[in-house]
Amino acid sequence: MLYKFIICFLAGIGAGLGTGFAGMSAAAVISPMLIAFLGMNPYMAVGIALASDVCASAVSAYTYGKHKNLDIKNGLVMMASVLCFTLVGSYISSLVPSTAMGGFSTFMTLLLGIKFLVRPVMTTKSSMESVNAKKRFLQSVICGAVVGFICGFVGAGGGMMMLLLLTSVLGYELKTAVGTSVFIMTFTALTGSLSHFAIGGRPDMLSLIFCVLSTFLWARVAAKFANKASAIVLNRATGAVLTVLGLAIVAVNYF
Repeated sequence: MLYKFIICFLAGIGAGLGTGFAGMSAAAVISPMLIAFLGMNPYMAVGIALASDVCASAVSAYTYGKHKNLDIKNGLVMMASVLCFTLVGSYISSLVPSTAMGGFSTFMTLLLGIKFLVRPVMTTKSSMESVNAKKRFLQSVICGAVVGFICGFVGAGGGMMMLLLLTSVLGYELKTAVGTSVFIMTFTALTGSLSHFAIGGRPDMLSLIFCVLSTFLWARVAAKFANKASAIVLNRATGAVLTVLGLAIVAVNYF
């Protein structure tokens, strides 16, 4: 039991920091650790990771929203598009024997971490809010479709793809991008976790409780820090966290 607690607690640290700083899905960290170190069934490990993601994303979204770093209006538009095209991606994936994109999702966290360190996002709220409302709506629909399709087709990478598109395509400043991303991920993770448990049955309750509590705690810590930090400090902190987590995920998957 102590060993299980340690693994879940460490997984929760990585997942919570990734969620609070960058809107990263907890599944990217928790799933490989539960599978590699506890020998858990992959399907159930993803279900536990998604359940952990619900609470972590919710508390992060609340914290970002409290500091006015959350775009609910366009977030809802993007979320609807994500959910619809996740179904499309899942269906098309079922028709294809194998995909070459699985490796990309594994390295996504590492690449995005390096991106924030080398090319930080310095967009201001004033320039972000100057974009035409109709253009923003259309961008939200299209970006949501891209994220949803990739999530459904590959089965991972949603949080990272969302953050990349929000900052690079939609022109969000970093805090609002993360706040909007975790807001969307709260509902997508809830849908995913419920479907996993409905299909796969009751999870290992100790692992579920340990992962949920640890992820929740560290997501809260990271979100509070992120909302008080300057843009350059947040970029460096986000880049450092994602780079370390990316290296850890690659190590667990390939070594």
